[in-house]
Amino acid sequence: MNVIEAIGLGKRYGSTWALRGCALAIPAGHVAALVGPNGAGKTTLLNLAVGLTAPTEGTVTVLDGRPAGSPAALDGIAFVAQDAPLYKNLSVADMLHLTRNLNRRFDQSYAAARLGQLGIPMRRRAGNLSGGQQAQLALTLALARRPRLLVLDEPMAMLDPLARHDFMAAVMAAVADGDVSVVLSSHVLAELERVADYLVLITSGSVQVAGEVDDLLASHRVLTGPAAEADSYAQRLDVVNARRGGAQAHLLVRTNGRSGPVPPGWEEHPVSLEELALAYLREPGAGALPGPTRARGAEPMEVTNWQR
Repeated sequence: MNVIEAIGLGKRYGSTWALRGCALAIPAGHVAALVGPNGAGKTTLLNLAVGLTAPTEGTVTVLDGRPAGSPAALDGIAFVAQDAPLYKNLSVADMLHLTRNLNRRFDQSYAAARLGQLGIPMRRRAGNLSGGQQAQLALTLALARRPRLLVLDEPMAMLDPLARHDFMAAVMAAVADGDVSVVLSSHVLAELERVADYLVLITSGSVQVAGEVDDLLASHRVLTGPAAEADSYAQRLDVVNARRGGAQAHLLVRTNGRSGPVPPGWEEHPVSLEELALAYLREPGAGALPGPTRARGAEPMEVTNWQR
């Protein structure tokens, strides 16, 4: 089952395409990280998936083929945006009451118990809570709906490091305790590396890379060696991104599981999720892995582009 599936998906605002030709299938049971620069189309994709806006072209379905925005889809999705969608003049208790009345399914006892454990007073106005407490309240309201898909759009952008850690700990506890898939948009790559097992990288309104993190990391390597030899060596490789500093060059290459001999003076290293994401962000034409997770229309890059 796919929790989000897009075919030829596009969204245009005026004459500007925020998303175009998007082909994507995120399977259930994952914590999927949605990564990309500002303006890449991440929020547009998530808004389309949860039914907050309609596509200009193509289709998007959720939870095994339900049309995005349909009652059947909305019943199984919870969404937390960056600005923690709360009525700031309502008390915490009133927010629980409102959410319970607006949804067919809401676990009041779970929400009250979780807020008690977090030390969030029920009588306090939502607008008087700290940023971390507001984020935790929004997450509690979302989780109490017992969703099958939890969509998080930059929910930690305004939080301090401790609040971010606590927020993600709560998300991972929910994943461990229940049958919920997560799609999380964030710029904090180091944080995503600890929790995500699926990566979707989007640039300029289209998907560059999509796949399970372990498969992606196993299919890439970093090669370090003499900068003077890098040009000739790189011609034999599928180079995603290349950098050099002084006498050394660093090549991130796509191996697709095949690892040939490394020339004398060169070393091969495993790649981290952060290195992989940054490499594709630096080279938006590099394409994705071949196979079912590959972004449609993406072609591998064969010629390196030095970045000093």
